[in-house]
Amino acid sequence: MYIDGVFSGGGVKGIALVGALQAVEDRGLQFKRTAGTSAGALIAALITAGYKGDEIEAILLDTNLKALLDRKPGFTFPLMRWLMLYWKLGLYSGKDLEKWVHGLLKKKGIETFGDIEEGSLKIIASDITRGRLIVIPDDLEQYGFVPEQFSIAKAVRMSAGLPFFFKPHPLYTIDGKKHLIVDGGILSNFPLWVFKPQESNKQLRPVLGFQLSASFDKIPGHKIKNAIELYQALFETMKEAHDARYIEKQKAQNIVFIPIKQGITTDFSLERQEQKKLISFGRERTEQFLRKWRKLPESVRFNR
Repeated sequence: MYIDGVFSGGGVKGIALVGALQAVEDRGLQFKRTAGTSAGALIAALITAGYKGDEIEAILLDTNLKALLDRKPGFTFPLMRWLMLYWKLGLYSGKDLEKWVHGLLKKKGIETFGDIEEGSLKIIASDITRGRLIVIPDDLEQYGFVPEQFSIAKAVRMSAGLPFFFKPHPLYTIDGKKHLIVDGGILSNFPLWVFKPQESNKQLRPVLGFQLSASFDKIPGHKIKNAIELYQALFETMKEAHDARYIEKQKAQNIVFIPIKQGITTDFSLERQEQKKLISFGRERTEQFLRKWRKLPESVRFNR
């Protein structure tokens, strides 16, 4: 049975999505189209390239995640960190992350959007220069790019550009104008809307979403006592408000909620055992959901 999948952002929390993928595969389901933001964009890209859940788990457990954060001499000094933020707008360039993703995709013979089926992958990013959301590859022509020639690894890196953590990715239009692209989660961390059918069309297949949080009506309120907590609350509100409103209209019957604590989003030093726990948790939550999912045939829901 074919389905479409939408994966939310969440930084390192996205490791739990690997377990979710494994549970989906155990039920004999296959993704025809995928979409995602940030960590979700990475998972979506790997699925489209042909990776299976067990393959991705092995890759992650064998990868030193901290090595994906390019460090500079003297970077450990607080002053250097502040200077990087002030002048470069981020602590890490994201180049090593992009190179890693490119290597994984290339092993499957995939480099650009022209190497995959048209419409099979959509990646969400934010253009803070123009103040608008970008769907890649759909919106690339607006910048003068040929979508089929655009690097998927670059698109993933752009979508995963968490503000102040990774530097904004510069994207130059054909007339030389510079646009700064950051994490898609700023405007849509869970782009469930991306596969919404046009009014004249019917839904081609079920769309299953994977959200790295509790359901929106169960997310605790923000406690704000200082400026740092205010910034965190503002950032979380920006990420959740747009998507929460859409989900209210669509209901949550096609969403797997995987509530992971917020604190590990940028914890690239996460131990191997903790990664395994995240994968197991994502798998368990997805298995629980699929046993009750109404769009899944009963024979698949209970007999696999």
